Amino acid sequence: MKTAAMSAAMLLFATCTANAESGLASYYGGIGRHGEMTCAHRSRPFGSMLTVSYGGRSIRCRVNDRGPFIRGRIIDVSTAAAKALGILQLGVAHVVVE
Repeated sequence: MKTAAMSAAMLLFATCTANAESGLASYYGGIGRHGEMTCAHRSRPFGSMLTVSYGGRSIRCRVNDRGPFIRGRIIDVSTAAAKALGILQLGVAHVVVE
């Protein structure tokens, strides 16, 4: 019984972390409607909400575009999202996307 519970816990953990990715993020110009926190991702469905984390800060942003189209980058965030994450001055930063 203990083994079954442990197996179930491991499966749940693997399922929760399977969609997490880390890599470089950049931001795109423009403020968007009402300073919305939006992002561009290559494969996540339009309208889905992603949590993006950098340096102890986390934001939730909505996928509304495809991209980034620069090799090595995993996500582009709006200017409002970049400001909230603290990457506006950096331009490009290593983030975790869930």
